[in-house]
Amino acid sequence: MNNHPLQSESWEKARKQMGVETRRIDDFLLTLHKIPLINYKIGYLPRSQMPNKQTLKKLYEFGEVNHVIFIKIEPYEEKSKLQFKSKYLVQSNHPLFPAWTQVLDLNKSEDELLKSFHPKTRYNIRLAEKKGVVIKEESNNKGFETFARLYFETTKRQKYFGHDYKYHKTIWENLKNKISHILTAYYQNIPLASYQLFYLDGTFYYVYGGTSNQYRNLMASNLLMWEAIKLGKKLGAKKFDMWGSLPPDYDQSHAWSGFTRFKQGYGTKFVEMVGSYDLVINPFFYKIYNFIYVLREFALKLKRQIT
Repeated sequence: MNNHPLQSESWEKARKQMGVETRRIDDFLLTLHKIPLINYKIGYLPRSQMPNKQTLKKLYEFGEVNHVIFIKIEPYEEKSKLQFKSKYLVQSNHPLFPAWTQVLDLNKSEDELLKSFHPKTRYNIRLAEKKGVVIKEESNNKGFETFARLYFETTKRQKYFGHDYKYHKTIWENLKNKISHILTAYYQNIPLASYQLFYLDGTFYYVYGGTSNQYRNLMASNLLMWEAIKLGKKLGAKKFDMWGSLPPDYDQSHAWSGFTRFKQGYGTKFVEMVGSYDLVINPFFYKIYNFIYVLREFALKLKRQIT
């Protein structure tokens, strides 16, 4: 079963509303993205099971007929479960999802979970509670607007070029009341941090987060994550996937070290996924695409440095 939110009918509907072409092949959701100026596309198959040989063959044949250069496949499976290889399937040099994530076992009681947290994390949770930080679930349009404001404040502050407001709004409109939940931390009615979380089929996901620069000493994010964990348990989730992480032996100077350490404070387990693969259909244009991709990444890096 392909029961990840990014394989859901709600996600497919959202992508269609954005003008993205979608197809279902053996119940795998495939999105198709046009390349400007040429009559070719790139396919993306996110967070499914690893397609078997028969499905890979169908994907390849579909790509041949529909001018697809390659299909990026990023399965939601642990690395040990990759059981076969294909001569057309290569490790991607440009993954969209990190190879590692962190997962929290929600079968434990709340007391057991708290005891498993890092002492500093427990201290920060108690500090936020003592100082009067309040967590509210606001899984409604008002809550989304609060989340969006904090999220884009954060992307601007961190010089991160993510999706725009229209993208996030479309996702929200299609996943609200089904998959998407919003939690926000307040201090004296001032929103300090907000998370968008997904729940589907026993798994809770921390997808997006935003924080304010105000009252950072109140540790609102620590309390917010604890309340997110409790919400996941309330919804019936068996595990909480933190969506992405550095590996356990991460470099402390890495740009992602902060949020990796933050998530680690909640007693999570590091999990390595099978990774990102490209099903190469047109080798010639695939080489050109990779070359242009490297140039684009260099330009974006330069833009971050000068803005």
